Amino acid sequence: MNDFWIACGHHLLDRDESGGLCITDEFLKAYFARPELIPPDEACPVERRLHRALLASPRRPVSAEEIEAIVDADARENWRLVLAFRDLLVRHPTLEQAYLATVRSGTNDLPPLFVNQLVHVILRNALDGCDDPFVLRAAELFFRPQRILPQEQALLLGDEEVVGGQNPTPVLSLMSMLGAVTDAELDVLREDNAGDYWRRSDQFDMAFDLTAGGRGPAALAQAMARWISHLLGIDVSIEPLRELRDARLTWYIGLDADATRLGDRLWHGEQLDDRSAGRVLSLFRLTFGNTSAAADEMRGEPVYLILSMNADGKLRMKPQNLLTGLPVKHLEMAT
Repeated sequence: MNDFWIACGHHLLDRDESGGLCITDEFLKAYFARPELIPPDEACPVERRLHRALLASPRRPVSAEEIEAIVDADARENWRLVLAFRDLLVRHPTLEQAYLATVRSGTNDLPPLFVNQLVHVILRNALDGCDDPFVLRAAELFFRPQRILPQEQALLLGDEEVVGGQNPTPVLSLMSMLGAVTDAELDVLREDNAGDYWRRSDQFDMAFDLTAGGRGPAALAQAMARWISHLLGIDVSIEPLRELRDARLTWYIGLDADATRLGDRLWHGEQLDDRSAGRVLSLFRLTFGNTSAAADEMRGEPVYLILSMNADGKLRMKPQNLLTGLPVKHLEMAT
């Protein structure tokens, strides 16, 4: 079986009997060994001692007074954030439970970087054993912001960090035959190069085709169903749609902030103008495998999922919406 997303650190974690990820000292040490937390040459003695102590004993309690004694203000803030993240993970039996506690609380205390890293490793666990590179590339949308790439005949996404360098609109390598010149070239994931994904999975450098009717939306639907099943223990079927025509929008979930706003407008009976409608990237219909899991008012009714880009042509998916917005009777976690 091919491995993938090795950099997320899943090898450093244990699993409980239900398959949830259990925190280990090795995983915590990997955070404290990150370049952002290694004290620079000019760091004060307090910060240096703290760093050494946490590498030796990563669950060691750290008082507010100890943090305040660090001279550099930026270093103090970095340590506050990473220790708050550590304490969240240590408080819960599994990383899945820590993540659910965070998204259900409705607070935004954790920086997006930490949230995305947590989603990354949990999703790696949820997709363990998956042998479909299209599903895995689709799942990158959960924790890696994307940018819409210029292409008239297809809806193509590239990793925002990879393509967001000097050239903000990279030409795809499949277009290089037309004589286009650019600093950034991406391969679009296709059947004939899908095998390359395994060695490139930590580089996030393959573009993804999300064109309606193609393999991309179906792959994203599978990734979303696995995510829900892993975290909530609920089996759902998700199918891509070409358009929301004559649909009774009993319940909808925006998969990003802009999609939520668009869904709200549709819910209130507003007709979307061409510009707003053009920002919708994908539509999906979700049905429950066991209708008894759905809230009473949703028995037999589908849930519609909306994915969109923002005005700058970027996509920042919010996978927590699939968990907190799903109309179910209970939100107990499977793992």
